[in-house]
Amino acid sequence: MKIKFALFILALFVVSCTSTKPVVRTTTKPKVTTKSKPVTQTKKTTKPVVTTSSTKSETTESKSKTDSEVSLVATSNVKTYAEEIQIYVDNFKEIAQNNMRAHGIPASITLAQGILESGAGKGKLALSANNHFGIKCHTGWKGESVKHDDDAAQECFRKYEHPSESYRDHSLFLTSRPRYSNLFKLDKGDYESWAKGLKSAGYATDVKYPDKLIGLIERFELYKYDNEVLSRDFKPSKKEMILAQGGDYYTIQQGDTLYSLSKRFNLSVDHLKKLNNMSDNTISIGQQIKIK
Repeated sequence: MKIKFALFILALFVVSCTSTKPVVRTTTKPKVTTKSKPVTQTKKTTKPVVTTSSTKSETTESKSKTDSEVSLVATSNVKTYAEEIQIYVDNFKEIAQNNMRAHGIPASITLAQGILESGAGKGKLALSANNHFGIKCHTGWKGESVKHDDDAAQECFRKYEHPSESYRDHSLFLTSRPRYSNLFKLDKGDYESWAKGLKSAGYATDVKYPDKLIGLIERFELYKYDNEVLSRDFKPSKKEMILAQGGDYYTIQQGDTLYSLSKRFNLSVDHLKKLNNMSDNTISIGQQIKIK
C-alpha cells in the first residue's frame, strides 16, 4: 500500500509541473503583442500634420482672391451698365431735386455729373470717401480727406459720411465760386446750356464733357426730374443732322454706333475716329461728331 501511495503522489507532482508551463507561456505572449501594437498606432497618428500645410495653401488662395477684388475696385476706368445707372438715378433723384429747389442747379445736371464723375457710384472716391463729384479739399476744408491720384499724384479729396453730403457740397461748391455765377442766370431747365457753361467755367478739362452730360440726360430722361420741380412737361426735340458748317456735324442718337454711322455716311470707322480725335469707339447720345 505504501508503494502504491508513493507512486500516486509522484504522478500528481509530474502532472502539476507540466500544467504550469503553458500558463507561463500564455501570460508572456499577450504582453509582447500589446506592447508592439500601441507603438505602431502612435506613429500613424503623427501623419495628420500634413493637413496644416493644406490650410496654409487655402489661406494664400483666399488672400490672392481678396487682392484681385481690391485691384478691381482701385481701377480708375470704371465701366457701368444701363441697369446700374438707372439704379443710381433711382437712389439719388430726390436728393438732386431737393438741391435744385434749395440752390437752383438742375437736378438733371447734378445727376448726370454724379453718374459721370463717380461711375454710377462704383468709382474709388465714391466707394472710399462717398465723394461722387471728385471735389478736392481746396483751402478751408476742415473735414476728413483721402489721397487719390488725379491731375497729380496723391491729391487731397474730400471725404463724407454719406453721399447726400457730397451732393449738398456739390451745390454749395457751384453757388460759392464766382466763376460759376453765370450759370445761375440760365433757365433752370436748360440742361444743354448748363452742361456747356460748366465746361466754359472750367469745371472739367474734357472737351467732350458737355456732350457726355447731355447724352446721359437724354438717354435716361433725367430732364423729367427738372420738370417735376418746375411743374412743366418739357421734352427735347429729336435731333437730326446739324446743318451748320455745311452739314459737317452729326448729333448722336440712341442706337447709333460708329459702325452704323460709317455705313450711313460712307466712311470707315477708323476715318471717323481720326476726324474726331477718338482713341476708342465710345460715343454718347447728344454728342456731336464730325462727318466730313
